[in-house]
Parts: sequence; C-alpha cells; structure tokens
Amino acid sequence: MSGKTDQLSKNQGSREYAVGVALPLWLPGERSRQGALADAESKAVDSRVTAAQLRTAAAVRDAWWNWQRARGEQSLARERMVSAQKLAEDVRRRTKAGDLARSDQHQADGAAASAEVALAESGSLLAASIQHLRALIGKLPDETAADGPETPPAVPADFTALDATHPAVVELFDRAEVARRSADLASVQTRNNPELLLATTRERGAFGDDYQQTVTLGVRIPFGSDSRNRAKLGLARAEALETEGLLRLERERLAADLGAARVRVESGRTQLAAAEKRAQLARESRGFFDKSFRLGESDLPTRLRIELEAVEAERQNARARIELAAAISALRQALGLLPEQK
Repeated sequence: MSGKTDQLSKNQGSREYAVGVALPLWLPGERSRQGALADAESKAVDSRVTAAQLRTAAAVRDAWWNWQRARGEQSLARERMVSAQKLAEDVRRRTKAGDLARSDQHQADGAAASAEVALAESGSLLAASIQHLRALIGKLPDETAADGPETPPAVPADFTALDATHPAVVELFDRAEVARRSADLASVQTRNNPELLLATTRERGAFGDDYQQTVTLGVRIPFGSDSRNRAKLGLARAEALETEGLLRLERERLAADLGAARVRVESGRTQLAAAEKRAQLARESRGFFDKSFRLGESDLPTRLRIELEAVEAERQNARARIELAAAISALRQALGLLPEQK
C-alpha cells in the first residue's frame, strides 16, 4: 500500500493511491522438492520421539534393576538377621544351662549385631534406589511389582534386519533423508524466487480532475548469479555426508552392544544354574550342622561359618537371578524394544 500527494509542496491537488500484492512463484522443481522435504521432516520428528523414548527406557531399566538388587539385598539381610537372632537366643539359653561358654554367647551376639548393621545398610541403599527410580518415573515404585525378567526376545542373525525397526537407526536414517532432501532443494534454489505482481492505482492530476483507476499486472524476475546460494547448497551436502557417517558408526556400535548383550544373557543363565546348585547345597548343609549343633556334635564357630556360607550362597543366587533378568532387559534395549509393563 502506498500514497503520493503534493500537499506539502505545490498543493495543486495531485493524489495517487496504490494497493498491490506480490506473490512468489516456484522455481522449476522447487515445489516437489519442498514437499518431499516436508514429508521427510515429519517422519524425522516421529522417529526422534521414538528414539528419545528408547533412551529414556535405558535409564529407567538401569534404575529399575538397581532397585530390584537393593530389594533383594534387604530381603536377604532381614532373613540373615532373623536367623542370627534365633541362633543367639538358642546360644543364650544353652549358656545359662551351662552347655556353652560365655565366649560362645559373645560370638553369637556379635553375629546378630553384624546382621543388624547389614540390614541397616541395605535399607539405606534401597531408599536411594527408590528415590532415583521415582525421579525417572514420577512416582514411587510399586512394592508388589514383579522382579521377574522380561520376555526373552528373538535375536536376528544379522543386525541389518533391525534397520527398519530399531529407533536409534531409524532416527539417523530419517535425519539423513532430511539432509538429502535439503540438499536436493538447495540444488534448485539457484536464485531468488520470481514474483507475480498485481496492483491497482487510483490517481488524479489536480483539484477538479476526476480520479483515474488503473490495474497493474507483472512479473518480477531477479537477475544475478547463483553464488549466494552455493554456500547453502554446500552446507546441506556436508550435513548429509555427516549424518550418513554417524549412521554407519551408530549401526556398528549397536551391533557391538547386541553381541555383548547376547553373551551376557548366555553367561547369566550359566551363572544362575551354578548359583542355584550352590544355594541348594548350602541350605542342606545348614540344616545338617544346625541339627548337629543342637545335639552338641559341632561347635559354635563351625555353625557360624556354615551360616555365613549359606547366607552368601543365597545372596549369590538372588544376584544371579536379578542379573539374568537385567541382562535380558539389556538385550531388549539393544534390540530397540521398550520395557514390558509389570
């Protein structure tokens, strides 16, 4: 919109008012490439959200299994304290009856006190793990939540089969596609866009003259070389090359993580089988020596040693079970799978 008048100079009544619009026109091939870029950016936004969810899942998984480890430690510490207190009470009665020396009672009471310390320490670790998990999921974890493993996933023989499903890979694929589409668009944007002009003018020459109405229709074509757009095209191509390089590195890293997670699961199964066997033998030995101690056939130091060995075997068994579940969870993470609902 514009206006022109001689009111501030000759003031002879000259007036001119113009209203118009300039519409930019597509360069050859620009419209299709702009649409392709918009589609690629839309897909990239969706894949970026999914990849962010997977990265968040990794942190939640780590905090979840740390919480399960802390729960297991506290449960074992509580069982150890109950067993130690029961043994100390038994020793106390036998000491009063004259069957055991006062030094035996001190040893039993010391073992019970050590169990209480272990329970307090496990409670502190459990509280810290709960707060960490709460910071990630926004609420206190359900104390009745199952601590079992997620469903063991099927592992493909070739990681390239995950290119279309793994969120981290799909995100980089889509980023690379956006960069390629940007480079394609920049290759046709060699100059500024031409413009279609449409305007109307109302004017008069002096006082007393009638206003005249005119219409203007034209095309504005910018001239000049494409030097101003070369930098934009070079930047787009460089970004495309950089994203493709990141994609290759990320695929190699994920393949290595997948191999390590697979080995970890296999090792966890072997460790759990051995730990379960050791725990079963330790429970049986504790039963044998508990009976022989009550019959006076074995001394207190041996009974305490067997008790500690049984506790350690149970701890190793519980840890092996949780570590196997955590290994399965890590394998699902390496495959790009989100956590299952508990």
